[in-house]
Amino acid sequence: MKSFNILLDTVDKIKDFSSIINKFDGDFDLISDDYIIDAKSIMGIFSLNLTKPLKLEVNNTSNIEELEILLKKFM
Repeated sequence: MKSFNILLDTVDKIKDFSSIINKFDGDFDLISDDYIIDAKSIMGIFSLNLTKPLKLEVNNTSNIEELEILLKKFM
């Protein structure tokens, strides 16, 4: 498992993030305070407090290096 702190503070960032994350196989969780949602669920993302950074936990993906490069703009 690998974790990233990301900020999704605009609708465009959320759409871009969702597009990227859905291209990868694996399990992705977004954590905000006491809430954990599936990072592939755009509706779930909108249910979180987006005014502060979120923790992205990545499980079971083989392309973690490629994903990390694509996520740099959200860190």
